[in-house]
Amino acid sequence: MTMHTSDFNYSLPTELIAQRPLAQRDASRLMVLDRTSQSISHHAFTDVLRYFQPGDILVANNSRVIPARLYGRKPTGGKVEILLLSQQENGRWQAMVGGKRLAEGSEIYLLDTDENETELVATVTAVLDGPQRELSFNQPLDGWLDTIGHTPLPPYIHERLDDAERYQTVYSRPAGSAAAPTAGLHFTGDLLLALRDKGVIFETVTLHVGLDTFKPVEAEQVEAHTIHSEWASLTPESAKRINEAKLAGGRLIAVGTTAVRTLETAALRSAGINGSLQTISARDASGETSSFCPWKPVAAFTAPTDLFIYPGYKFRAVDAMITNFHLPQSSLLMLVAAFAGRDFMLRAYETAVTEQYRFFSFGDAMLIM
Repeated sequence: MTMHTSDFNYSLPTELIAQRPLAQRDASRLMVLDRTSQSISHHAFTDVLRYFQPGDILVANNSRVIPARLYGRKPTGGKVEILLLSQQENGRWQAMVGGKRLAEGSEIYLLDTDENETELVATVTAVLDGPQRELSFNQPLDGWLDTIGHTPLPPYIHERLDDAERYQTVYSRPAGSAAAPTAGLHFTGDLLLALRDKGVIFETVTLHVGLDTFKPVEAEQVEAHTIHSEWASLTPESAKRINEAKLAGGRLIAVGTTAVRTLETAALRSAGINGSLQTISARDASGETSSFCPWKPVAAFTAPTDLFIYPGYKFRAVDAMITNFHLPQSSLLMLVAAFAGRDFMLRAYETAVTEQYRFFSFGDAMLIM
């Protein structure tokens, strides 16, 4: 069945787009969706404790956001803005670059926070799709980002963020994302300790968030959208503990769409499906109507994933998920619609607007059981 991108649209008043984080991370609201009863209920995020059982496995993405937004100027004086997306194997960077006439060979002189030129120079080594460029730098970036880089807040956030750590999860470790895995922003150390005390197992995966967080779905038909690969990893130790807990009867609860995609990629790889995963959803959609397959163990891996999850996809690993409220017509909204059902999800979003929930990165949360 053909799906159109417009099937995932909804009306959102701009005043519901959260512009700043709450003073307390876990003070956000929590909407709970029960897929069996098709019911919707409203809670505080700290109430999430009551929905976990001893032996459940909570899996979160521990990727840390790099200060990936850089400012520079061309030799002619024209201003340039760079958003680093991912480092390539050859040491060069894929980036979104704002500025005119940035052809291959163009040089960009990077600026410090006082807008003075530094010794760091970027050269455009390849022109990619749209504003994307491949860049090489005359010096390693590791020593520069913390001094001249800026936190890359999404374009719908217009207020300054005074504390950059509020755009990081409390468990973030390996740096590499161009945007935060925002469903995890609601967790505090105390809340994670309370989950541990209840017998919940906490594990992490890594997926470095890249281009598709900033790219809308432009194809008219969902199946025609191309999702870009993002680097992901599940360690052998974590895979073993997750599989053992699942076999013991625990539920696998993912924190955010990036954790979902990593776990589902790991389940597909355990089934011997490797390489490009773009066609999996389309193949699934042509089969049975259920959104879930019998559980598949997860396999450790470290590789790019291009898994695109939209309605019709058969979930093989994840039993429940915590997520934020996503942009209209986005691949993230399509993923949660695949998990809960499109009609139920759009009804939940209508309810969220009516109940004045806060949307997007610094907004409220949803638990889909």
